[in-house]
Amino acid sequence: MTVEPDVKKRWDRVAQRLRAELGEDLYTSWFARMEIEELSSGRLVVSVPTRFLKSWIETHYLSRLQKIGEAELGPFDTLLVRVRMRGGLAVVRPASEDAAGAVPVNGAAGAVPQVIAAAQAAVERAPQLDPGQTFDTFVVGASNQLAHAAMCRVAEAAPGSAISFNPLFVHAGSGLGKTHLLTAVAHRIRERWPDRKVMVLTAERFMINFVMALRQRDTLAFKDQFASVDVLLIDDFQFLQGKTMQQEFCNAFNSLVDSRRQVIVAADVPPAQLDSIDQRMRSRLMGGLVVDIETPDLDTRRRILASRYETMLKRDPSVIIPSDVLEFIANRITGSGRELEGALNRIAAYQQFNQAAVTLDLASLVLRDMQATPDGSRIKIDDILKVVGRHFNVGRTDLLSPRRARSVVVPRQIGMYLAKKMTARSLPEIGRRFGGRDHSTVLHAVRKIEDQIKTDDRLAREVALLIRLVEQG
Repeated sequence: MTVEPDVKKRWDRVAQRLRAELGEDLYTSWFARMEIEELSSGRLVVSVPTRFLKSWIETHYLSRLQKIGEAELGPFDTLLVRVRMRGGLAVVRPASEDAAGAVPVNGAAGAVPQVIAAAQAAVERAPQLDPGQTFDTFVVGASNQLAHAAMCRVAEAAPGSAISFNPLFVHAGSGLGKTHLLTAVAHRIRERWPDRKVMVLTAERFMINFVMALRQRDTLAFKDQFASVDVLLIDDFQFLQGKTMQQEFCNAFNSLVDSRRQVIVAADVPPAQLDSIDQRMRSRLMGGLVVDIETPDLDTRRRILASRYETMLKRDPSVIIPSDVLEFIANRITGSGRELEGALNRIAAYQQFNQAAVTLDLASLVLRDMQATPDGSRIKIDDILKVVGRHFNVGRTDLLSPRRARSVVVPRQIGMYLAKKMTARSLPEIGRRFGGRDHSTVLHAVRKIEDQIKTDDRLAREVALLIRLVEQG
């Protein structure tokens, strides 16, 4: 739901009052990344990026957030805190939520034990390490060669041997293989040295465990669990929040490194860009080996696709994706291995659901929204007009004219559809570029072509061909 500009301005005042009442440190630790999602029907919905922040705010600050929120936003009956997940918004409901899925504001105090119990249950239900994420299944290329070599060195090091680099810090964008490598290290060490204790944690899990220890007044047991660790692997380190949390992690980290036990940290950004982390901690992280994983080059993308397709065939031999389509995917999807796998899954699903052979034209159509240039900055409406006019043998003047002949209307509608799908232009702007038409005319054309593509295979192939022609320039 879109938040009105006036509501956003009033939410900014809520943030300013929280900062003034709590102080800069507390505000930065707990509220700096909170966003308003909805204010309607007596309900305020806000979101935070991690489950830990959600639990901590519900436990310690819900009543204060309600009080300040009502002062600036007006009275509301229900306050709901959600967790923003990558790729969308997911709700993580504590046990105290009512049947409508919201936390009643007047029940906040009684919700504390349930929230803690839910956090503990979440820890206990944590999934085991993915057995498929090993060094054997990791595709090595120029973009990740150094990170792979460093991880292998750590995993192969015998107990008591000299440690070449400690800590080891790996940073990369989402989907490029950080978690895969961390998991591979854990599997290899447990396989070769079963007696060595390997601990794998996310920063969020570390914080939840520490909060549980505080609530149970058993911080000594929390500290002791690190005393016997031989190798500590921390993922998503960028989510570590709060002064107390960072101090506790720093103590455990220093103790392990000083006693020559291995620590590996993975994050989305290099240590220097971890703005929420204490400078001393950042300096200590930079004192080890810092390696990055870049987006895969074309050759690596080809081998990733070949590996994923081989795995797919083992599960379902009926999936048939031609080599030229795999090459098309490798050239079109220039992002992470996760995006490549998503494209491959989409093609396979299309074949399975439609019982149709996958061709280059159909692959182009299926992946039309997964562009190598997702911002649409490379493709211009003039390029689309030129390709459509040449393909249908219709002059540019006719495409922009008021003529209603079918030989002109269909190419014009296809052109509008392509402009909407392949550029970042708004509907009104597309309408202006197509002869000064209203945005509703463009919307009608886009929806009509979308509907016809679903039932008309010939039109679908034609549109797919035009997409490829426009992309090729």
